[in-house]
Amino acid sequence: MLLLYNKVIVITGASSGIGALLAKEAAKQGATTIVTGRNEARLKQIVAELGGQGAYFVMDVNDAHGIQHIFNEIVHTYGRIDILVNNAGYGLFSTIDELSLEQYEKMMDTNYMGTVRCTKLALPYMKESGGGHIVNIASLAGMIGSAKSTSYSATKHAVLGFTNSLRMELRAQKLPIAVSAVNPGPIRTPFFQKADPDGTYANNINWLMMEPEYVVKKIIKLLHTKKAELNLPYMAGLGLKLYGLCPRVIDTLAGGWLNKK
Repeated sequence: MLLLYNKVIVITGASSGIGALLAKEAAKQGATTIVTGRNEARLKQIVAELGGQGAYFVMDVNDAHGIQHIFNEIVHTYGRIDILVNNAGYGLFSTIDELSLEQYEKMMDTNYMGTVRCTKLALPYMKESGGGHIVNIASLAGMIGSAKSTSYSATKHAVLGFTNSLRMELRAQKLPIAVSAVNPGPIRTPFFQKADPDGTYANNINWLMMEPEYVVKKIIKLLHTKKAELNLPYMAGLGLKLYGLCPRVIDTLAGGWLNKK
């Protein structure tokens, strides 16, 4: 059974990593897959692998006018947007002393405000078509902080707050639009080339890294079930529940393990 047959899915930040792999798997599952990002050469390459099941648009999630224009074009061409996956984002693992205010602002503008812009501009189309699914790729870093992650964790905390509030808001309006958060731990993708250029963190937690194929498989299932939240790996869910009960104790006991950056 094709889980996404006849669905129109838009994926931001799809030029590499999870976004690119998710696009290919969504096309295999029958979706018309629209990939967006800033690297046109990579987007072209990905669309060539979709078997005629999609298209690409060069789009910067920091540009609200550009997003609006592209979403208009997608709906004009394909009739609707069934699923929006807000995947665009990046990280820089450095101390507060090492990061400039401009770096904090830029990361928040992309990771958080990029999600807000795309969601706000896609929602009217979903309301008009009578339904939809918004999936925000957050992070376990948005649920628990660690050293050298003050900027990245803050952006993902913001994404989770936005996601959970939006879900309640749409439910109160009795709108058939699902809202989901995906909170993965470290994944073996090009994300770390920018976040951790010297490879220290990646080497320290290499044993914990998830393969991207595993994560995408779980996201595909989420797109079908429309579950509110997905935490990966699953053991992390138990750890986060414990953290919620006794955060300062966990900080003390597990701080050294969490601070491997």
